Amino acid sequence: MPLSTAQSLGWSLARTMMVIIVLVEAGQGYSVMPLDEFDGDPATIVSEYDPFNR
Repeated sequence: MPLSTAQSLGWSLARTMMVIIVLVEAGQGYSVMPLDEFDGDPATIVSEYDPFNR
């Protein structure tokens, strides 16, 4: 998915699920997932969305 879409989805998921969401570069686009489910290369993480950090 495009970066702007992934950024919007990441923040929305973080606030809805109240978990840290990571945005990762994946092949030909970007993906978002909960941090505790990510088991890939940490160098692919573009951003983290933490709903508890203000």
